[in-house]
Amino acid sequence: MTEPGPPDAFQEHRRLLFATAYRMLGTVSDAEDVLQDAWLTWNKADRSQVRHPRAYLVRTVTNLSLNRLTSARATREEYVGPWLPEPLLTLPDVAQDRELAESVSMAMLVVLETLSPLERAVFVLREVFGFSHAEIAGFLDREETAVRQISSRARKHVAARRPRFDTDSAERARVTERFLAACAGGDINAVLEMLAPDVTAWSDGGGKVSAARRPLHGPDHVARWLFGVLAKPANAGLTVTPTLINGELGILAELGGTPMAALTYDLEDGLLRNLRVQINPDKLAGLRR
Repeated sequence: MTEPGPPDAFQEHRRLLFATAYRMLGTVSDAEDVLQDAWLTWNKADRSQVRHPRAYLVRTVTNLSLNRLTSARATREEYVGPWLPEPLLTLPDVAQDRELAESVSMAMLVVLETLSPLERAVFVLREVFGFSHAEIAGFLDREETAVRQISSRARKHVAARRPRFDTDSAERARVTERFLAACAGGDINAVLEMLAPDVTAWSDGGGKVSAARRPLHGPDHVARWLFGVLAKPANAGLTVTPTLINGELGILAELGGTPMAALTYDLEDGLLRNLRVQINPDKLAGLRR
């Protein structure tokens, strides 16, 4: 997105606006579309009537995201196979901020998918970005009392579903390296030892590429599926590297520099749980370096 003239309030707050839209929608492409629409709205606005540009822009992005999310939920009901959020490369400073990293993690984005659009908006604005209930009420044209009730309900919902996992970055790096080495060496027993007894794997191909249509449960099923994917001739030239994805160390697979897949996972007691494999080519734009 390029605009003529010097940077204005939109450019000043662009990171906040994108972060808000991305956490509400779970996809980079939709978040970028919302920002484009928000900029058009901002460009047409009578700036003399905008007393607080930051609040005006957040309100605009929030409501555009709500409209898009409401329509997207119907589309996702017809989605082929499991739907996973769109992964995003993140900088080390995000990973070093534990709360910020958790708020953008794939695990959290999956939990946010279980909220209603309104609950998700209130939770993101309040719990992630720290807006007051009164400010959020203004953004959403609702009574502050109602927003407080929605906020409480959303917070309890997320707390009940938020996965408990290790946050030690050094341990995560060690486990990731061991896992990659075991996969590269064809050591299925080593991989089995690294998977939690209740491990589940989801793969999102969106009907565009071959992927498991249902979640896979248990170490044996998950390990054999992983090695089956790696054994495909089309994957022979893949470069697989540990990469910061959504605030956590994950695994990025590239072919000639083009992202082909992203693997993120939860780590608990040194074991991998909740593996999420994004291979839908339409949802890999956020992984381009």
